[in-house]
Amino acid sequence: MLDGKLKVTMKDQILFPEGGYRITPAAQAVLSKMVPTLSGLQQTKVVVTGYTDNEPIGPVLRRMGITSNLDLSSKRADGVADYLLKQGVAQSLVSAQGFGAADPVAGNDTPAGRAQNRRIEVTLVGPGT
Repeated sequence: MLDGKLKVTMKDQILFPEGGYRITPAAQAVLSKMVPTLSGLQQTKVVVTGYTDNEPIGPVLRRMGITSNLDLSSKRADGVADYLLKQGVAQSLVSAQGFGAADPVAGNDTPAGRAQNRRIEVTLVGPGT
């Protein structure tokens, strides 16, 4: 709990292939564990936010039309939100947004720090019902 919000943070490698944005079958299994709780919500907002490190986008992602970390983080957040919606979480409660390299939780000057910054956060905001 943080300021009346419940936040779950997941490392990108749990949800996406390296350098990718489509959730993996293993990610679906992780997210499916959240669905029973989330699908029962009626007033609590489910906010999915995506973040990246500050490394430039590589050529493979550029060929896919992703030109910035903001694009990548948005596609990742959208992918998680879409999966939750397909599993029955109310569309009126789910939102997704990418922030790219903004708001790092660690320094981007080491591989370990960059790994911490590549994440998805699912935050529940509201009365908890």
